[in-house]
Order: sequence, then structure tokens, then C-alpha cells
Amino acid sequence: QVQLVESGGGLVQAGGSLRLSCAASGRTFSSNAMGWFRQAPGEERTFVASVEWNAIATYYADSVKGRFTISRDNAKNTVYLQMNSLKPEDTAVYYCAASRRDRGFSREYESDYWGQGTHVTVSS
Repeated sequence: QVQLVESGGGLVQAGGSLRLSCAASGRTFSSNAMGWFRQAPGEERTFVASVEWNAIATYYADSVKGRFTISRDNAKNTVYLQMNSLKPEDTAVYYCAASRRDRGFSREYESDYWGQGTHVTVSS
């Protein structure tokens, strides 16, 4: 059974940092692009960041560029999201996704697998 399990969410003050992890099991995703999406209360799920299979190219939503960094460790079958300079508007449930593509992606329909999500709350 394929699983993506996120961790690292929590409550942080504005300006603080968090590091999210997403550990995959059941199969290897070393040939697949991986990414993060988020869903704020009352809103639709939106793209945050993605990384290509070889970790060379990364892609970000404009709202997080310069503050968030996505990375991956294929040996550990894990993808990370380092979030710095957090803002209250970053409050959301963050979901890990694995794509059928090896290149970057930003659409939900390009994701074949999803994690259950981890909550991030940024207080002002």
C-alpha cells in the first residue's frame, strides 16, 4: 500500500520557521516529481512547491517564493518543505503529493498520490 505521511506541522509565531517532511512508503518515488499543496480554511487547495525527480529544478507559487524551499532525499524516499518568514496567511493544511510526471507540476490532477495533511498555524 502506497502511503505519503506528512509531519512537522504545528503552531508558530509570524516570522518563525517550520520544516515539513513527507515520507513515502510502499514504492519508490525517485523517478517522480514531488510537491506540496495547501488548503486554508474555507478555501480551495492550492499549489505551493514542487521538485523534479532529480532535485535539480524546483517550482514555487509566487506567494512563497524566497521564503519556502522544497528539497528531497531519494535515498530516504522523503521530500521536505522548509518554511521561513512565516505569515498568518500561510496558515493551512499542507499536503504532500507525488506526481506521475518526472518534471515539475502545479496542478492537482497531475498528482497520483496524496498524504493526509499536516496543520500549520501561524499566529500574528
